[in-house]
Amino acid sequence: MRFCIVGAGAIGGFVGAKLALGGHEVVFIARGKNLDAINAYGVHVFYRDGREEVAPARATDDYAAAGQFDAVILGLKAHQVAAVAGKLAPLYHADTVVIPMQNGIPFWYFQNHGGPLAGRTVESVDPGGVVKDAIHASRILGCVVYPATELTAPGTIVHIEGDRFPLGELDGQKSARVQAMADAFVGSGLKCPVLDNVRAEIWLKLWGNLTFNPISALTHATLVDMCEDPNGRELAAQMMREAQAVAESLGIAFRVTLDKRIDGAAKVGRHKTSMLQDVEAGRPLEIDALVGSVVELGRLAGVPTPTITAIYNATKLLDRTMEREQVAVRAVPLPSS
Repeated sequence: MRFCIVGAGAIGGFVGAKLALGGHEVVFIARGKNLDAINAYGVHVFYRDGREEVAPARATDDYAAAGQFDAVILGLKAHQVAAVAGKLAPLYHADTVVIPMQNGIPFWYFQNHGGPLAGRTVESVDPGGVVKDAIHASRILGCVVYPATELTAPGTIVHIEGDRFPLGELDGQKSARVQAMADAFVGSGLKCPVLDNVRAEIWLKLWGNLTFNPISALTHATLVDMCEDPNGRELAAQMMREAQAVAESLGIAFRVTLDKRIDGAAKVGRHKTSMLQDVEAGRPLEIDALVGSVVELGRLAGVPTPTITAIYNATKLLDRTMEREQVAVRAVPLPSS
């Protein structure tokens, strides 16, 4: 198959590298040093066990010249998608699928949803429905991203843990196209179960992201630090209880317990969440898709989210302060005495 990966960051770079190593043709839409590095050296993936894989691929910044693909994977952060959504059409043929790989509540959440909220725009993620209008729901396969990876240099990915990319049609059908995509992922060494309710899996992943990401951004704690500290664990649990109430009001059932979800995060170890990485690098935070969207859905469902809202407001203030002052925020070791 031919895959176009829009965004060669930590997740886009990793999944693109695995697909290329699996024998598929992969083209990255990238910019600057990332573009140059991929064209010169391919994508390098380093693993905790010392292994290194080098994936052949090419990169371009020209959507019109890239060609047409069987799948377009959006490996961008949620707040970056609107800027590229209107540029994707040259990448499509009649049967091209689009696989958004953003964390949080996706822009397409209420497409093919059914019920009174069907077709509604998630304004905190997609103000004005710009992305929803640009990417037709008929092309979309829902995806949940579980791997933890870091982009440590242009064209260089460090794999922390995980290899699961569950896929699902928005209406829950087990179509031939979703199975074909899953087969391509599995053949490339990834786990890719086909789901009949991809929204439930999105909530399961989001359950942790909406808590651990902003808490880490505000406290600089790693996953295991947050989960094993009594105050950190209780704060995360309270946010998760509120989120569960929102999800259940929308018909979602969680297949694991709250404590098991927290314990699973602790097992990842001293990993910095993607939002903490962004704080330390001075990058915009993915706060609206991960947290603001849950506040919005809570209001739509009539479910109060006081703890989530407070953490959202604090993290949003941090994001604005970093942008205004043009600073990164890092923990600085104290001098030894």
